Amino acid sequence: MGLIAGALLASATSVWAETVEGPAYVLDSSGQPVLAAFDKCVNVPNQTKDKRFEVCGDVNDSDGDGVPDDKDKCPDTPAGVKVDENGCPIDSDGDGVPDYKDKCPNNTAEEISKGVNADGCPKDTDGDGIPDYKDACPNEAGPAENNGCPLVESKVTMTDKMVNFAFDKYNLTADGLNVVNQMVDFINHNSLKDIVITGHTDGIGINAYNQRLSEKRARTVGDALRASGVTADKIVEKGMGETQPIDNNKTSAGRAKNRRVEINIHTLGSQ
Repeated sequence: MGLIAGALLASATSVWAETVEGPAYVLDSSGQPVLAAFDKCVNVPNQTKDKRFEVCGDVNDSDGDGVPDDKDKCPDTPAGVKVDENGCPIDSDGDGVPDYKDKCPNNTAEEISKGVNADGCPKDTDGDGIPDYKDACPNEAGPAENNGCPLVESKVTMTDKMVNFAFDKYNLTADGLNVVNQMVDFINHNSLKDIVITGHTDGIGINAYNQRLSEKRARTVGDALRASGVTADKIVEKGMGETQPIDNNKTSAGRAKNRRVEINIHTLGSQ
């Protein structure tokens, strides 16, 4: 091929470069000859530019993607992006986000059924880490174990399962240990928010001593729960001394009931 003479002839729709000898070529926007697929109409010796335009139409390729402008439905595609026969960026999974922008280019039909975000990944409207197509409550955050729905706090007070103690003691009796084991079984079958253990004494003795004794009783029950696998940071222990009797401290039976630990279990349940 001879050297380009430098004279560029332009129609309203195409850019042409005449050579000193041989055929002329239609150039794309970067000044390169159009692809070989168009050779049959532009790479013909002794064909005038007007005749070539009549045969070829407008074969200028503004974005250089290999699809001429007269057929290109996306004439401003960024350089280097793969396109389909219409000149538009390829979207492999059909989610509306082209592959070159898509961080999840292989979504299934189910994954895009509830829409995708700007990155081409399944939407997670409530930001709980569960995509909307799997989320039973897509507008309210919740854990996976509850299908993406929030957990609602419910309070269960085990007042009929109190742990009782001998006079001036804080070690568990056999009956007390049995009650603790029942509590562990309950906790293992529920989603635990926290467990509050409150120690109490009867009215015999001085207040300061009874306060310390009530705290030791709460600690004893807490230790037993921890030893059984209950998560330590969910256990709250406190002592109330002799300040909250539930029976008459003037009778032996009443004082026995007051020497106790109450266990309040707060669980998390589904909506």
